[in-house]
Amino acid sequence: MSVVTVIFVLYLGVLAGLALWSRSETHSMRGYFIAGKKLPPWVVAFSTNATGESGWLLLGLTGMGYAVGAQAFWVVAGEVIGIALAWLLMSRRIKRLSDESDSITVPDVLAARFKDRAHVLRKISLLIILVMVGAYVAAQMVATGKAFDGFTGMNYSTGVLVGASIIILYTLVGGYKAVAWTDLVQGVLMLLGLIIVPLIAIDAAGGWTSVADNLAGQDPGLLTPWGPEGKSTVALVGIVSFLAVGLPFMGVPQLMVRFMSARSEKSLVPAMVISVVVILLFDLGAVLTGMAGRALFPGLEDPESILPVISTTLLHPVLGGIMMVVVLAAIMSTVDSLLILASSAVVRDYWQQIRGSKLSDRALAHRGKLVTVIFGVIGIAFALHQTPLIFWFVLFAWSGLGAAFGPVLLCGLWYPRTNLPGAIAGMLGGFLTTVAWVIWFKPHFYELLEVIPGFIVGLALTLIVSKVTHEKT
Repeated sequence: MSVVTVIFVLYLGVLAGLALWSRSETHSMRGYFIAGKKLPPWVVAFSTNATGESGWLLLGLTGMGYAVGAQAFWVVAGEVIGIALAWLLMSRRIKRLSDESDSITVPDVLAARFKDRAHVLRKISLLIILVMVGAYVAAQMVATGKAFDGFTGMNYSTGVLVGASIIILYTLVGGYKAVAWTDLVQGVLMLLGLIIVPLIAIDAAGGWTSVADNLAGQDPGLLTPWGPEGKSTVALVGIVSFLAVGLPFMGVPQLMVRFMSARSEKSLVPAMVISVVVILLFDLGAVLTGMAGRALFPGLEDPESILPVISTTLLHPVLGGIMMVVVLAAIMSTVDSLLILASSAVVRDYWQQIRGSKLSDRALAHRGKLVTVIFGVIGIAFALHQTPLIFWFVLFAWSGLGAAFGPVLLCGLWYPRTNLPGAIAGMLGGFLTTVAWVIWFKPHFYELLEVIPGFIVGLALTLIVSKVTHEKT
């Protein structure tokens, strides 16, 4: 049995233990979907970060550091600012409102805030969540298969089936509590990996001075905040887009639920400090890994392969095995949360609230487990076919969710005159603008990140329609 296999089996043992330990909470909707609102601050903090980052942190951001160098530090700034604003502006207020209204899902919170007795916001939320989450889950399962293939040589299809089965099983058995606690484990692994790997890579390159000299020799732009493009409109739009990467933190439902699941409003304060510090270390480690990797391995065809290349080339087999687990952990920490989000939307928002199901709480919780499995199987089916549409669609999944929910939640929590028509207009406008931007406009505006127009339109429509309809009444 190889070292990588031993490490992976040990990791699976930890996941299985957490799932079994969490099982007692899964017999009610409140327990299965939101862990009874009893999570301690460090779990909430790491779960928020691990869910928000996914495999994009370890593969995408390291690849960005490789491709554009110091310009990628704008992403670090954007994410730190975005998540800090989410904690400062959203966390305590959404926790308070969810407790007052006994909410389990974000659509619950919206329905309570806007007195949406006709379930209009629920129906819109349900549609957006299911479409975006379905695509996102499938794409992350594709990444799981590729991670197994890249680190172990396992056949891609087998990797998809193995990885997806693991995620579905522990989510099914342990529910949201298992998801949150495994996010803690996965987040700690990600943090350690992103501290150790850049240090090893920089040392292998001869120290930071040698890395900087090497990059300057390849392209002086790699060491400037403007990037390889130099001072130009393209570079400026890129910087603005990098800064805007953090905007969706203020709205995506899978993160808002983290705030709702905390044991108390007061516990969110230490959780915020932990979360902001950890995401700063996450992102700095990823960018520095990419930059050191370019000095060591220039000319890679795929910049996003730099972390696996470093792991298999420079690291001891034990550390290499741990890094495989770290990459899988990043993917798993997003997929499990998305499965719970989709399941809660179907069971709580559709079956119980929209359809008015009279099933018992326990029976609905069991239906939630069934929906978790169904979504997981659908994700596997798409991943096995590697449908190109999925990858195209996931480009704006994060932005689409952020632009749909962020402006409405922000206004609803901070602007008392926000009303139901404004919320409906803002949610639809933000989401549809994001989609339209990617389909028709993005190439004509220097690839400006879609969340920017989406968030602006969503915010403007929420405020304007609220004002106009309020004056008429």
